[in-house]
Amino acid sequence: MKTSITSLFLGAAACAAVIAPAATAKEPAKQETIILAQAYKPPMRGAPSTRVGGGSRSAGFNLRLNVLAPSETGYTLQDKPTIYWFASEAIDSPVELTVTSTESLRAASKPLFEITLKPPLAKGVHALRLAEHGVTLKPDVEYQWFVAVVRNPAQRSNDVLAGGTIKRVSADPAVQSRLKQTAQTQWPGVYAEAGIWYDAIDQLSKQISADRNNRQLREQRAALLEQVGLREAAAFDRGAGT
Repeated sequence: MKTSITSLFLGAAACAAVIAPAATAKEPAKQETIILAQAYKPPMRGAPSTRVGGGSRSAGFNLRLNVLAPSETGYTLQDKPTIYWFASEAIDSPVELTVTSTESLRAASKPLFEITLKPPLAKGVHALRLAEHGVTLKPDVEYQWFVAVVRNPAQRSNDVLAGGTIKRVSADPAVQSRLKQTAQTQWPGVYAEAGIWYDAIDQLSKQISADRNNRQLREQRAALLEQVGLREAAAFDRGAGT
């Protein structure tokens, strides 16, 4: 068996000196740090869509489920990446997460990793840290991953399902050089511009976790999510804390 960082531009303002009578000195206003991020550039434009998103509407149940992934296969440089998914509402059913290799038919016949999260689960963005479960992705192998809300274990056709694909790739020397020369707060932009989706989302999400009231960070993630069509997750980021 699953989702929204991007262009914030800082306009330059010209300052004019004003001659005025001496006045009581005021404390300089604090300037908020602006973290710039580049637009996400898919590594393979026109690649087939592999992302699926789920939703369910019924009496007392209205859920939209997404993996925070591009429509095509997303890249990572990490052997044990963190992947993210979004729920539009709180979940009171078990949630099953699976990761499956497509390296061979034999590998695809059984999940590489499977875990069931017990309810309740809050609405919003959730993380699955593969490192915490000892899951390692092989280089240049595509993996499918899915999030399923199991509403009725006896009728799995009623599951609300979302999924995407991920591939571990080698870092381009130019990307490695940019990362070494760039402050870590700017890494999401470096990854996004290089087409390394999962690492861009992960770096931004870590910054958000460390500074939950920072509206600019949430705006960046929302903008990135919108670029790949994850509008519900983007709207949640923009509305969080309001």
